[in-house]
Amino acid sequence: MGRWEPGGRERLQLAALDLFLENGFEQTTVADIALRAELTERTFYRHFADKREVIFGGQEVLVDAFTGAIAAAPDGASARDLAEAGVAGAEQFFDEERRPWSRRRQIVIDADPALRERESLKMNTLAEAVAVALRERGIGDPVAELAADAAISVFRMAFARWVAPDETRSLGDIQRELFAAQRALA
Repeated sequence: MGRWEPGGRERLQLAALDLFLENGFEQTTVADIALRAELTERTFYRHFADKREVIFGGQEVLVDAFTGAIAAAPDGASARDLAEAGVAGAEQFFDEERRPWSRRRQIVIDADPALRERESLKMNTLAEAVAVALRERGIGDPVAELAADAAISVFRMAFARWVAPDETRSLGDIQRELFAAQRALA
């Protein structure tokens, strides 16, 4: 077990996901993950606060993708257009290369009530970040909150479809389809 082997974080993530799928999230220990990755528990904790962060790490990158896209949107854009721009920012984060990992990750989350709850909390955090970004663009409440919640609703539904076993469309294509359906509600 090399102390500073390259790719340690990725090896830990892959080992953890494999073990979560094989044994269940609760039944898998940090020691199991480290052993499978041929690293130490100490190395695990250098990369992750706990085993949940293997599943949910990277939230700040996703938040930045959403809020950065809102900040970069053209002046004069409506609340809806800004919120849609934020969701479109996720397209770069969830590219085709990430789909297999995301599919496997979702299986783990769907099988564990505590992970489903944490996923819901993460989506609430994302919605609040989008609302803040909208306020920073001059959108007042309650419109900022409504637009953020509507956008995150589309993102959640699009993501669930994107990770479905037989789905081949890009996340962006699915999101655009769902935004069109959402506009039809008006």
